[in-house]
This record gives sequence, C-alpha cells and structure tokens, in this order.
Amino acid sequence: MKKTSEQYQAIIAYCKNLFQKKHQDYGSAWRILRLPSLTDQIFIKANRIRSIQEKGSQQIADDIRLEFVAIINYAIIALMQNELLQQGETEMELSWEKVSNLYDKHAQNTLDLLMRKNHDYGEAWREMRVSSMTDLILMKIRRIKQIEDNKGLTQVSEGVEANYQDILNYAVFCLIQLNFLENESSR
Repeated sequence: MKKTSEQYQAIIAYCKNLFQKKHQDYGSAWRILRLPSLTDQIFIKANRIRSIQEKGSQQIADDIRLEFVAIINYAIIALMQNELLQQGETEMELSWEKVSNLYDKHAQNTLDLLMRKNHDYGEAWREMRVSSMTDLILMKIRRIKQIEDNKGLTQVSEGVEANYQDILNYAVFCLIQLNFLENESSR
C-alpha cells in the first residue's frame, strides 16, 4: 500500500502544480461557482471520457487522461468550496497560500480515506477496468445531483463530501491504471 500512497501523492502533486498555474492566470475565479455547477463540470469531463471509451475514437485531440486531471482538480475545488460555504466565507479572491493549504488538506483527507478503504478492500481497484471506474464516477455524480436536488438532505446516505472524495479517488486510480506519470515524464 506504500506504492499506492506514493502514486497518489505524485498524481496530486502534478494536479496541484497545474492548479497553481491556473490560479496565477485566473485567481480564485472558481469561488463564483455553486456546488451544482462544480458537479456539472465534473459530469462534463466524465461524460466525455465515457463517450470516447464507447466510441473508441475522438475528434478533439485532448488526451482523456487530462480529463481525469481536471476531474481531480474540480473535485478538490468542490471540497474546498463546500468547506468555505459551510464556514460562511464570502471572500471571492483568495491568496494562493490559503488555497494551497485548503487543497493540501482535502487531498490529504481523501488520501487518508483511500488508505482506510484500501486496507479493507485489498486494493481491488487495481483489478478494475478504467471504464468501470468512469461509470462509478458518473454514478457518484448522479448521487450528488440527487442530494443537491434534495437540498443536501439524506435519509441514510453519505453526503456530497464523501461522494466528491470517491470521485477524486477513482480519478486518481484511473490515472495510475493509465500509467499517466510514466507517460508524462517521457514527453
């Protein structure tokens, strides 16, 4: 499981580096987005991946692995935004230091969850197909949308945070399965 933790952290470092560059370009413009808008952004990315998987071809050259990177960053944005909204934070422009700390906190919390699940499930995800994990991401999105439509209320289910964390973890798993870091370092 040490290998999984190292792979996870390397992928998150790549994603955070890209996120930092986007923060330099756009600031924290994402603060304007409501959680349902972030859920829809993740949906757009996951739906494109599934569409390409089903068709076996694509007409826009963007690498689907970068769509998983975007899913990771949007899931972390959603986790950060959810926390900020719960705290009543209304500031639109956040310093990189604050954003970086929030990013690290949610990435670490999600890694901790992953490691607990890996212990119980024995890293079963390593035997899963990327297409199945894409479907699971889309299922989690549908769950989040239903919770959002129910104004955040659930009877017995976990809330949106746990679903965003699962989406984040499945996207990391997909990148591990697709040897993303090995392919990126050879470019």
